[in-house]
Parts: sequence; C-alpha cells; structure tokens
Amino acid sequence: MWDDAFPSFLIGLREGLEAGLIVSILVATLVRAGARSRLSQVWTGVLAAIALAMSFGAVLTFTAASLTQTAQEAFGGVLSVIAVAFVTAMVFWMRRSARSLSGELKEKVTGALAMGSGVLILTSFLAVGREGLETALFLWTTARAAGESAGPLTGAAVGLVLAAGLCWGLYRRVLKINLTRFFTATGAVLIVIAAGVLGYGLRDLQEGGVLPGRTAFAVDLSSGVDAGSWYSTLVQGVFNLTPAMTWLQVAGYLSYLAVVMTLFVRGVRATSPRAATDRTEPGPKAARPQRRRPVWVIPAAVVAVPAVLAGLVVALARPKPAGDQTVAVSETECGKGFTAPKPGRQTFQMHNTGGRTSEVYLVDPASNAVYGEIEGLAPGTTRDLVATVAGGTYAWRCVPTGGKAVTSKPVSVHGGGAAKPVVPVSAQDLAAPLAAYKTYVGKGLATLVGQTRTLDRDIEGGHLDRARTDWLTAHRTYASLGAAYGTFEDFDQKIDGRPDGLPGGVRDKDFTGFLRLEHGLWHGEPAKDLRVPARQLADAAAGLQKAFPAQAFDPGDLPLRAHEILENTLQFELTGDTDQGSGTGLGTADANLAGTRELLTVLRPLLATRARGLLPTVDADITRVQKLLDAARHGSTWTPVDRLAAADRQRIDGATGQLLEDLAPVPDLLEIRKSA
Repeated sequence: MWDDAFPSFLIGLREGLEAGLIVSILVATLVRAGARSRLSQVWTGVLAAIALAMSFGAVLTFTAASLTQTAQEAFGGVLSVIAVAFVTAMVFWMRRSARSLSGELKEKVTGALAMGSGVLILTSFLAVGREGLETALFLWTTARAAGESAGPLTGAAVGLVLAAGLCWGLYRRVLKINLTRFFTATGAVLIVIAAGVLGYGLRDLQEGGVLPGRTAFAVDLSSGVDAGSWYSTLVQGVFNLTPAMTWLQVAGYLSYLAVVMTLFVRGVRATSPRAATDRTEPGPKAARPQRRRPVWVIPAAVVAVPAVLAGLVVALARPKPAGDQTVAVSETECGKGFTAPKPGRQTFQMHNTGGRTSEVYLVDPASNAVYGEIEGLAPGTTRDLVATVAGGTYAWRCVPTGGKAVTSKPVSVHGGGAAKPVVPVSAQDLAAPLAAYKTYVGKGLATLVGQTRTLDRDIEGGHLDRARTDWLTAHRTYASLGAAYGTFEDFDQKIDGRPDGLPGGVRDKDFTGFLRLEHGLWHGEPAKDLRVPARQLADAAAGLQKAFPAQAFDPGDLPLRAHEILENTLQFELTGDTDQGSGTGLGTADANLAGTRELLTVLRPLLATRARGLLPTVDADITRVQKLLDAARHGSTWTPVDRLAAADRQRIDGATGQLLEDLAPVPDLLEIRKSA
C-alpha cells in the first residue's frame, strides 16, 4: 500500500501547501488590514473550492463505473493524460510565481476589500479551486492505477495534513522554509512521477482501442522480474513502470521526461536562487459590512450547489434500463413485467418478490442457452442484469434455493443480428469427462508409485547418478497429472511442496518431496542424508494412490484445471522459481502441457458445441508451445531456464501467455448452471 501512497502523498503535500500558502496570505492580509470580519468570506470561498473538488472526484468515480470495461480504459487514459498536463503546468507555474505570489494576492485582496463580499469569496475560491481540481484529478488517476489499494488516498491524506501543519507554522512564524527550493525539488520529483502516469495513461488508451500498438512490447521483463516482489511493487507504485511496456509507452515516457525535465532545469538555472520575503504593510481598514442574511446561507449554498450538480451529472451519465423494465422473481412466478425488449445491450432490473434466494437466468427456452445471469438474488432485493439482445426467443428462468425452476412465457425479438449465448453445463454433463480424467490420473499414480520406489532404491543403494535420471522421470509423471491449486489436497505439499515460508528453508524438516530430493541430488548431499526424504516421497505417492479414489472432486473444478495448470507453469517453472538445482523447469513445463492437453481431450466434446472457434486456436497455441519446448530439449536433458537466450525465453513466455489467454473462457463456458 505504501508504495502506491508516495505519489499521492507528494501531490497532497505540494498542492496542499500551495493552497494553504494562498489562504495564509489572504488571511494575513485581512488581519493586518483590520478586516477580520471578512475572514468568513475567505473561508466560504475555500469551502466552495473543496466542495467543487470533491464533487469533481465523485463525478469521475461514478461516471467511469457506469462505462464498459473498454470505455473505462479509454476514459482513464484520457484523464491520465489531462492530469499529466495539469501537473506539468502547476510545476512550471509555481516555479515561476512562488516569489511574487504574495504580492499579487495582496493586491487582489486590497481591491476586493473595497467591493462586495462576493468578490472576496470569488478571489479565495479561484485561488484554491485550481489546486483542488488538480488534486482530485491526479488522485483519481493514481488510485485507478493502484486498483483496490488504499495507498493513494492514505498518502494524499497524510500529505494534506502535513501541508496544513506547515502552513499554520508559516503563518504563525514558527517555521522557516525556503519555499523556492522546496517547490523546485518537489517539482523535479513530480515530473518523474508524471512521466509514469503518462505511460500508464497511454497503455489505457491502447487497451481501450484508442491508440494502436497494444501488443507491440518494447520491454518485457515479466519472465525475469517477480511482479510481487517488494522492489517491483515499489517501482510500479511510485513510478508506474511495469515489467512489460509497449513501444508507445516507452516513447511517451522518455520523450516527456527528456523535454519537460530539460525545460524545468533550464528555468531553475535562469532564476535567481535567493529567496524573497514578503512584508505586508497594514492597509486601510475596511468598514464592517452589515449582515443582511444568516451567516450559514452562503456556505451552505456553495457546498450544496456543486454536490447537486455532481449528482445530476452522475445520474444522467448512468445507463438506463431499456424500456425501464422491472422483472419480478419468486418461487411461483418468474418474469412478471417482462415484455419483448429492443435489440441491443439492455439492462433489466430484477426484483425478488419471493421469500427465497434465487438464481436468475435470461435463456433461450428452446436450447436453454444463457444470455445473462444473476447468482444469489436475495428476497426483497433488486439487482441489474445486463445482456445483449438480438433476434431470437427469450424467457426468464428462476431457480429458488431448495425449489424447482420456474420459466416465464417466451417473447420474440426481431432484428439486431445475433447474440452469443452460452449453452449451460450441468453436473451430469461433466460426469463422463470427470470419470475419464480420474481414470487417467489413477493410471498415472500407479506409474508414479513404481517410479518413486525405483528412486528410493537408487538412493538406498547410493547410485546418485541413476537417481538424478529417475528423479526427473518421476517428477515429470507427477507434473503431468495436473496437481494445481490443491488438486491432491495435503498430499501435494508432501510430494511437491516448496520451501517458501518454511523457517529453515531448504534445511527445514518439513521440506519434503521431489524438490527436497532435487536440492540434495544437485547440491552434493550424500546418499545417507537423502534416504529419509526418498522414503517419505515413496510413501506419500503410495498414500495418494490409495486415497485418490475416495477423494471428493467437484465436477465444476475440472474446467478450471485447463487454465490453472499452465498458470502454475508460467508462475513457477518458467521463472525458475521452483528450480532447486536440476535446471529441469522446461521439462516440468512440458509435462504440465501434457496434462493440459489431456484435460482438453476429455472436455473437447463439451467445448466443441459451445465455442467452435476456440479449440482450433488452442490447438495451434499448444503446438507452438510444444515446438518451443522441444527446441530446448537435448535428449533426456533440458536447457535451464536461466541459460535460455533472452529471445528464446521471451518466445516461450509469450506463447504460454497467449495459450493461457485463449484458455481463459473455458471455465466460464463450462460453468455448472442450474438453468438447464
């Protein structure tokens, strides 16, 4: 969180200090002019500026939330670029104006004293409002980049509080700060941060389809850089630099940094380094204005007006349900209020009028294909269901908890092309593929037990060269069985557990299984020290073989394995993270690919009827990955991951990543639904 907090802390501190200095000068000028009665007008303007900034932030947040994912990327990218422009202008403006700011504001206040209260309110509002809008926009862009992290808001809050304390100290003459140097130093840092925000914004515009080059990567270090490490998180959070960046991102980042930083440094050198001090001479005392209205009226208005306007903008920007249809859901009646919608993307308000939680589906009643769904609609609640409607027949199907499915009368829609529904899958549909896969795993476990016993005998007899060969054979067998995300429950940790998190690391007594033996075999441990781990591995394999037939295997987990096995491969084997010295990560990846291929074989009949274009694409991806792995194989050995040429490693990572991306729809396509 704290890595995301620094940019926002800096912008909060700097913008807060700018706004605070302006307010301090305004207040000091009025106090020295003997016009304390006019201070409420300054605070009213400040309050109005804060309300405007917060309302602007709300508009950005809620308006973006109502957009599609692609539109959100484009919207965020545009605002990131705008935020960079604002921050850049702010940096140069403050560098140029810091020393003359006090005199200019005093002149404005002196002129405002002779005029009505509205002028003084407007003066303070304009002086603070710009900083408020800049802060809101920059915080929105950094918060969006940080995802769900609370770092940006926390950092901004700390920066604003610190700025308020510094301004109070300056006003009370408790502190002395060389503001010229402060704004120069923070300006240089903000330029570097803004360059990262610009790169992030350009990537968003590419993701949103506004700019080309989405897949043209200039830098891709994802295979060699752990994105979850502290240093990677710090660089990404502070500078918005990611392990993979496109040519456009790199060009935008470097060009902005080179041009803006050069101009900034030249401007600093051309400016006299001495700090200027401002002294305020008492001005003429202004006559105390008579109050013609309650003091709370104007402050309340300046807060309410931007809030109301922001609410109207958000309300008008949010998409409205087509035909304003509210569809009732209950145990006995489903789809009440449903009429034939117009073609296009539609939003239906689903209201559960019954007493049970219900699953709700928009279906084609002839094929049971699903166009949209809501899971767990509680009694008395209303939720939106968004679906694309085209020519065809539609009906609502409600499945209450513990009850029978209820289907509404069908309606027909004409025109509008063709929508792409998902044919639902039941547990019964997955029964045959699951049985076939369990048979495959059962045979693989029988082979594994024999291979681990052979490995145990090798080590017992002191034949370590033979043990290294037999270790790889057994390990590849296990890797081909799809042991991803707890498939084999506690046995997986005993058989193929990693030393991560163990107090003693590779020397910890709980470090067992294949990787423990790998470390010993390839780090010169004597056979006597490996006999116990070898026996434990053989016993664990035998235990898994015995327990597997009785293990509960959720049919709904089967489609997940098609994606998760290779996800593990990309995260661990292709990064070398699990390598304990054998350099056989690519051999394990090859076995994982074989396991994925087996899963797709048993799922192929279901996928063929639901996504005809998916299987040819995935088959081509698998062939490409297999060829790349075969190129790194030399008989019974493999090129270690860390010895691959950079181009070869990038090709393997890229091909595996593309395969994962193309496999991503499988879990959703084969999700078990109650609508059938």
